[in-house]
Amino acid sequence: MVEIILKPDPLRPGWFFTDERTNSISDTGRWRMASRPHTWHPLTDVYETEDALIVRVEVAGVRETDFNITLTERSLQVRGVRSDTTERRAYHQLEIPFGEFSTELDLPFPILSDQIEAVYNDGFLRILLPKARPMHIKVGNSL
Repeated sequence: MVEIILKPDPLRPGWFFTDERTNSISDTGRWRMASRPHTWHPLTDVYETEDALIVRVEVAGVRETDFNITLTERSLQVRGVRSDTTERRAYHQLEIPFGEFSTELDLPFPILSDQIEAVYNDGFLRILLPKARPMHIKVGNSL
């Protein structure tokens, strides 16, 4: 396993509770507790060049120190946190997710783990995963 850590502590997946009204057909006026995952999944592009696999994750508003990138064999996991401001607001529309995010990819071929590069710029995390090339062994006729 190779860890490319931009934050000292890895994040933990989990669940949280939220208040939701019951269905209006059977509404008794009571609130119920419902669980849902609190981790959101950022938009992610994966493409291949001749020499590498490129992963591009759209996560604007995140500090470089809030990323945790881990490569385990052929599995790449990108996790982090996008913080919201602490001021109170009355939202008219709320579409931008905040909190913990995670995306995981199964890689189609071996990667040179000691040459991985990760750069965060203009709201995109770009991870360059160089392909491991097979070693060609020349066969000779004398020992």
